[in-house]
Amino acid sequence: MRQTTDTILMVRPSQFRKNEDTAVNNFFQTGEDTANNTQELALAEFNTMAQLLESKDVQVIVVEDSGQFDTPDSIFPNNVISFHGTKAVLYPMYAENRRLERNLNVLGALQKAGFSYDQIIDYSIYEDQHQYLESTGVLILDRINATVYCSLSPRANPILVQRFCEDLHYQAVVFEAFQQVDGDSLPIYHTNVMMSLGTTFAVICIDSITDEAQRKVVQQALKDSGREIITISEEQMNHFCGNILELRTKTDGDPLIVMSEQAYKHFTDEQKKKLATHGELVQTPLYTIEKYGGGSARCMIAEIFHT
Repeated sequence: MRQTTDTILMVRPSQFRKNEDTAVNNFFQTGEDTANNTQELALAEFNTMAQLLESKDVQVIVVEDSGQFDTPDSIFPNNVISFHGTKAVLYPMYAENRRLERNLNVLGALQKAGFSYDQIIDYSIYEDQHQYLESTGVLILDRINATVYCSLSPRANPILVQRFCEDLHYQAVVFEAFQQVDGDSLPIYHTNVMMSLGTTFAVICIDSITDEAQRKVVQQALKDSGREIITISEEQMNHFCGNILELRTKTDGDPLIVMSEQAYKHFTDEQKKKLATHGELVQTPLYTIEKYGGGSARCMIAEIFHT
């Protein structure tokens, strides 16, 4: 099993804005969205990123958000669906308006592009029980070693983490990670803002795991996986240094490490030097999406594993 893919899904937004339904526990959404051109700016950032990845020899399948539904966060498809060979998984979403993203018919678009799925696992029924699991936003998959890392939060229910592991044959490393918000220590809403796994590296804000025993378990699991561990500070995490993703080129399989321009600027020179030994660093400006959406480059990509 490969850790990375050369084919991705992205959703072009039609009504991007700060989603007040998610801002209640996504503290990476900053500032009030009073601009009248937020969608226009986000669309430009989206198009730039999609074109950049295509120029780097990544197959980008773009689904158009028609605007028929109130889906301000549709630009972040990795929270709603994940792909595992011929299996696709749909997830229960914390915010009610994010559940509308399932109406965008992503699977239909993929079928037109030549990808079919013989099993669809649908966890969305757990929304009725107020249990949530927001896909690879909360589940950091080590596909090589069949291990999933998950920081528990209102968007990551431990029962559903176990259900995912049983259905997809993973083992779980579960912990709690926190960030400082106005002097309070609060759960980080998505694991993928505090850690990222590549084929041979791991980026993690280890200090966000305040329980020493949990921190040691995570560190040991990463060490056992053989990856180089690159630690980032909470300040770097707040600038989306943890929200990065390794992809690979379609022709030669060369590794690419995709991140926002903001994240790139906040990595130290030494950290960038280390990362560059694992793949080409690809950066793109996502300031509007990051400020109002509270997510970055990784959140915008749903990886398609088709073999």
